[in-house]
Amino acid sequence: MSSRKDIIKVKQKGNRSKEEGILMPVISKRAAGIAPSVTLAITAKAKQMKKEGIDIVGFGAGEPDFDTPDNIKEAAKKAIDEGFTKYTPASGIPELKQAVCDKLKRENNLDYKLSEVIISCGGKHSLYNIMEVLLDHGDEAILPAPYWVTYEEQIKMAGAKPMIVDMTETGLKLTAESIKRVISDRTKLLILNTPSNPTGMTVEEEELKKIAHLAVEHDFYIVSDEVYEHLIYGDNSHISIASLGEDIKKKTITMNAVSKTYSMTGWRIGYCAGPEEIIKAMSNLQSHSTSNPCSIAQKAALEALNGPQEFLAQWRKEFDERRKYMVEKLNQMKGINCIEPEGAFYAFPDISGTGLKSMEFTEMLLDEAKVAVVPGKDFGADNNIRLSYAISMENIKKGLERLEKFCESLSG
Repeated sequence: MSSRKDIIKVKQKGNRSKEEGILMPVISKRAAGIAPSVTLAITAKAKQMKKEGIDIVGFGAGEPDFDTPDNIKEAAKKAIDEGFTKYTPASGIPELKQAVCDKLKRENNLDYKLSEVIISCGGKHSLYNIMEVLLDHGDEAILPAPYWVTYEEQIKMAGAKPMIVDMTETGLKLTAESIKRVISDRTKLLILNTPSNPTGMTVEEEELKKIAHLAVEHDFYIVSDEVYEHLIYGDNSHISIASLGEDIKKKTITMNAVSKTYSMTGWRIGYCAGPEEIIKAMSNLQSHSTSNPCSIAQKAALEALNGPQEFLAQWRKEFDERRKYMVEKLNQMKGINCIEPEGAFYAFPDISGTGLKSMEFTEMLLDEAKVAVVPGKDFGADNNIRLSYAISMENIKKGLERLEKFCESLSG
């Protein structure tokens, strides 16, 4: 006879099927299939070293180091004082949707109705909703690499297959020709991220037109992630692919957020505009998962979109100065080659000249030089590392000096 202790052990290991009397796993296959980030161990180690008083220079920041502008914070305080702390419509308040429509018209030459816009709990949540309502088991999603780590996992969570397009052969630039090679009758969507995280590269208008033609011709959707649109440097510019004609607009879901542009990463407000049928499906999904985004953050986002925008030029200028300095210094280091990023706030140097892959390089760099960077392995590029220049110039100089000495030690 089984003891109570034995029964407890069985329950801890899994659940027994009533029909077959066999032990079933506790965790679903869907959840168990989500790959943990290989960067987590590095990040945790760097944080622990800092707690121990070790001077670590961290280049991992995925958010601006500037504070949220005061007018946006004041709008949030006013919302609290006025009692705007209850539920809102699940897909967002109408006035914020209207502000999104106005923004898209003003800045992106795009016309949308309120029914074609949804407000979600951050850009990542917006993307999750898109993948869940568009992708089915057996579908294929084209994913240019290097890519932001979450794209691949969200595609797989939806039951679809990521079809990787390697951009290392084209100078980290996405081309229609490379996309064409992986299109099949199962292709449902393409993820377009310009400017890109992690590479900082953009896609020019002529290439966007070719990509748009492919989407219309082969009947697949474009998921256009434009969160870094205001962080573009030099002669480069941002063009929303949906603005290139009505045919491609019908095949595009434009995603954005207030996080990077307004330094509001913690406020968690993202938004999408696209075909009404898709937006309605996303709203239904959201109503049964998160319900509405934070009411107070929505009021803050409303002020962000409608309020003064002059500060953006100064932020961009400071990022640009850091960008130029970082790229110049990286390209002076032994075994390092860095293409100049055109946008966002990341450099993505190739470290293959050091003879190390990204994880080994990253671990050694942290242990020996006390510098934390993000390995490119999670981004689909194991010969690269990612450095953010969304940190002070003082720390950039100190960290790059340590990195240079580390690279010299590898060749010595």
